[in-house]
Amino acid sequence: MRFGHFDDERREYVIHRPDTPHPWINYLGSEDFVGLISNTGGGYAFYRDARLRRLTRYRYNDVPVDENGRYIYLRDNKNGEYWSPSWQPTRRRLEGYSCRHGLGYTVIGSTHAGIEAETTYFVPLDEALEIWSMRITNRRTAPAALSLFSAVEFCFWNALDDATNFQRNLNIGEVAVEAGVIVHKTEYRERRDHFATFACSEPLAGFETQRDAFLGAYRGWSEPLAVERGATTDTIGVGGCPVGVHHVRLDLRAGESKRVIFVLGYHENPAAESGGATLDAGVVRKTIRRYFQPDVVDEALNRLRDAWDRRLSALQVRTPEPDVDRMVNTWTPYQCAVAFSVSRSASRYESGIGRGIGFRDANQDLLGCVHMMPDRARARILDLASAQLVSGGAYHQYQPLTRRGNDEIGSGFNDDPLWLILSAAAYIKETGDWEVLEERVAYGDEPRTATLYEHLVRAADYTLARLGPHGLPLIGRADWNDCLNLNSHSMDPDEPFQTAPVRDGGTAESVFIAGLFCLAGEELEGIASRIGDGTTASRLRSAVVGMRTAVAEHGWDGGWFLRAYDARGDKLGSRENDEGRIFVEPQGICPMAGIGIEDGKADTALDAVGRELLTDHGILLLQPAYTTYRLNLGEISSYPPGYKENGSVFCHTNPWVVIAACRLGRAEEAWDYALRINPARREEISEVHECEPYVYAQTIVGRDAEDHGRARNSWLTGTASWAYVATTQWILGIRPTFDGLEIDPCVPAGVREYRVSRRFRGATYDILIENPDGATGGVRKIRIDGERFDGSVLPVFEDGKTHDVTVTLGGPS
Repeated sequence: MRFGHFDDERREYVIHRPDTPHPWINYLGSEDFVGLISNTGGGYAFYRDARLRRLTRYRYNDVPVDENGRYIYLRDNKNGEYWSPSWQPTRRRLEGYSCRHGLGYTVIGSTHAGIEAETTYFVPLDEALEIWSMRITNRRTAPAALSLFSAVEFCFWNALDDATNFQRNLNIGEVAVEAGVIVHKTEYRERRDHFATFACSEPLAGFETQRDAFLGAYRGWSEPLAVERGATTDTIGVGGCPVGVHHVRLDLRAGESKRVIFVLGYHENPAAESGGATLDAGVVRKTIRRYFQPDVVDEALNRLRDAWDRRLSALQVRTPEPDVDRMVNTWTPYQCAVAFSVSRSASRYESGIGRGIGFRDANQDLLGCVHMMPDRARARILDLASAQLVSGGAYHQYQPLTRRGNDEIGSGFNDDPLWLILSAAAYIKETGDWEVLEERVAYGDEPRTATLYEHLVRAADYTLARLGPHGLPLIGRADWNDCLNLNSHSMDPDEPFQTAPVRDGGTAESVFIAGLFCLAGEELEGIASRIGDGTTASRLRSAVVGMRTAVAEHGWDGGWFLRAYDARGDKLGSRENDEGRIFVEPQGICPMAGIGIEDGKADTALDAVGRELLTDHGILLLQPAYTTYRLNLGEISSYPPGYKENGSVFCHTNPWVVIAACRLGRAEEAWDYALRINPARREEISEVHECEPYVYAQTIVGRDAEDHGRARNSWLTGTASWAYVATTQWILGIRPTFDGLEIDPCVPAGVREYRVSRRFRGATYDILIENPDGATGGVRKIRIDGERFDGSVLPVFEDGKTHDVTVTLGGPS
C-alpha cells in the first residue's frame, strides 16, 4: 500500500492521505533554527539545542499521536463548523488533502466545504525564525465569512525542566502582546536574554496567551472552546501554560484568495540590554514586518530551494535503477545533512532531551555530506575534537549549545576516538585541506590545546593502550553497539548484582574495534606519511599488522569473525554459543579493513552472512536472537527477540557488508543488499514498513518477531551516511582519495551504463561509465577530455572547469 509518491523533478515526497502509519516528518532549517514537522502539522521548533532552547512544546508518547504542533483552524462563521486544513488536530473529513515534504520546507494543503487552504512552512536561510505562509481560497459560488485561528504552545526553554518541574513552571509563565505580536518571555527577568515571538500579518480580531482560556476546561486541541464559539478572550497570560493564538476574520468573495503569513521567531538581546524582553524597533520589529510581505517570503523560499540545488549538485547520478537515483541524488544526502546538524538529538524517536551531539554519531554523519558542505564539516571536526579527553577517549555525547560533555553518559565507549580519524581523513580526501591538521583544539577535560593531528594520534594510541588478554582492544563500556555491555555487571554469581557500569578497563575485548582500528590506523598512517611524520607512520603500520595478527589468531571462529570476548574470556558470536552465534558487525568491518581478504576468511564470512543473517528486509544484526536476559551481556539481551540490537535488521551495519562485498568483487550481492534496505524500494510495502519511504530507518524488526519488516527510528541514523558512501564510493566507484578521485566500480553485470557528475576540489567531473561486456568491475581504459589517461586515480584540476571522463569497465580487478 502506498500513501504517497516521489516527485523527483521537484525533489518532493507527496503524501496523499493524512493517516500515514506513523507521522511522516520533515525538518525545517538545518543549522541554528530547526523545526520538526509532520505531514499533519505536528512537531516543534528549537534554536541550536533541542533541550536548552526549545521554543514550542511537544508531547511524546501521547494519544492521539503527534501532539502538539503548528495548529491552524478555520471556522465558518455562518454555521459554526470548524476544521484543521492539516487534518490534525480536529481530524475532520477533508475533500482533498496533500502534504509535500521538500528540502527544508513542507507544504500542507486541503479542501473542506469549498474552502481551499495551503500552508508552506520553512525556515529562511540565515534566520532564526519559521514562516507559515498560508493561502486561503473560496471555491464556493457564494461569499464566505471565515475565522482563522493559529496556535502554538510555548515551552519553558529547557525541555526537560518544562516536562518535569510543574511546581515551578505553572507559576512562571509570562506572555505579552506588543503591537499585535505575541511575546513569550518566561524566565527572562531572572536569567535569560532570549525570548520568542509569534506574529501574524493580518489585523487581529483577538488573541489568546493562556492555554486554558483557549481550549476551555477538560478540552483538547481537537475542540478548542475559542474556536467553537468564534472568539477569544484576549487574556494576557501569567503563570499556567502559555500559548500564542491569533484570531483573524476573513471575508472572501467567490473565487477570491487571501494570503496570511505567520512568523515564529527566536531573539536574543545583547547582554548589556538584558532586563526585559522587548521588541527592539531596529531589529525584531523590522524582521517581522519584512516577512509579512509575500514577495519577501517567496524570494526566501526560492533562495532556500536554490541553496539545496547547489548543495546536491556536488554529486548527481543517473543509473538504470530509479530508486537508487532518487535516494543518491536527493533524499540520502538531505538526510545526511539533517543528521549532521542535529546528530541524534531530535526526531520522532529522540525527545531532544537526552542525547545532544553524539561523538561517534556525528563523525559518521559527516561522511555523507562532507562533499556538500566542507566548511561546516571542518568546523564540526574541530568541535568534535574539543570533546576528546586527554586520555584519547571522548565524551560520548555533548550539548551543542554549551559544548559540555554529558557527565551522566561520560566516556569509556572505546570505539569512539577512532571515528574522529575516519571523519578527518574523509575531509582531507575531499578537500585537500592539510592545514586543518595544524588547527589547535582544547581537550574536553583540560584547557590545554593540541593540534588536530595530535588529537588523531592520541585517538589511535587510546586503543593501543587498552588491549586485552588476546591482544584485542578492550571494549570498555561498549563499542559501536551501545547495548553490548560486557563489563557492565559482576561476573561472579556469588557477588551482589551490580548496576553501575565499569567506566574503563575490565577484560572484555572487541573484535569489532580491532577491525575499526585497522581501518582507522591505515588512514592515519597515510596522513602521517604525507605530512612527513615517518616515525608515527611506521609505528602505526606495525600496530595495524599486529592487530591483523591478533584478529587472525583470536578473532576467527572457523566460519566467520567472532564478535567479542566477555569479561570471563568467553567467546561471543561463536559457533560455541547457543544464541548470538554470529554477529554482522565484524563480518562487515573486518573485510572493510582488508582483514581476511588474502587468505579467504573474508569470503567465508560473507558466505555466512548470506546463509545465517540475510532476510527479505535486510541483514540481521545477530542470530539466533537472545531469548533470556544474560547478565554477562547487559542491555542487548533485554530486548525481545527481533527488536533493536537483539536480532533486528540494524540498517546501519548493512552498508558495511555492502562495502565488504565490493572489496571482494561480489557485485551482485552488494547491489542486492543495498536495495533491500533502500527506503524508496520499500515504498510499496509502506503498510508493513510504516516509516517514511524517503529516509532510512535505524532498525527494521527481525524475523524472530511477528511484525518482521516494520521499521523504527527513522531519520537520525548513521545508516544514511554509510548507505551513501557504500553506493557512491564503492558500488558506483567514485571515491575520493588523498591523491585524487579514484574510479573503481563494483556493479552488477546487467548495469551496462551510468553517469556520475562529481564536483571535486574546484572542478566538475562529468563521468560516463560504459560496461559493454557486462563486467562487474575493473577499469579497462579512461579518457579525460578525449585523451587517454593511464591509471585509475583522476588528476586534481582545481581549474573551475567541467571535464568529460569516459570509463570503460572490464580491466584488471
